[in-house]
Amino acid sequence: MKLTTKGRFAVTAMVDIALHRDETPIRIATISQRQSISYTYLEQIFCKLRRAGIVMSTRGPGGGYRLSRPAQEISIASIIEAVDEDIDATQCHGGESCTGGATCLTHHLWDELNQKMNEFLSNVSLADMVRRNHESQQSRTVHVPARIPVRQHD
Repeated sequence: MKLTTKGRFAVTAMVDIALHRDETPIRIATISQRQSISYTYLEQIFCKLRRAGIVMSTRGPGGGYRLSRPAQEISIASIIEAVDEDIDATQCHGGESCTGGATCLTHHLWDELNQKMNEFLSNVSLADMVRRNHESQQSRTVHVPARIPVRQHD
């Protein structure tokens, strides 16, 4: 079980757009530079995100992508699903035919893990990710105390 690069990059790009949603439409080239993701790869990802109705595109100068709805209405699970990502922990992809048509001894464990992952990712929105990013940035801010003058003794 592994979330592939495509799913990770899709979520990263969407968080980038959500962080900058008050600006003009965000260009793929801008996201590519800020997040160090291949421009060509992002084009493929955004084509799928647009088809899924998660982003809207604007053409021409000043064009780019925007969220199609408020960030709190877009779950991480919906982003991963939009790019055809599969994070299934079972060998049989839920078909209960893990080993030659039979259910393997651990099928129910992996199936339950799938349900928990889906539940978790469905309950995290882009707005949550933006909030967490802001909190993380604030906690990294180092407060340097004012310098206290030292008196020199002659």
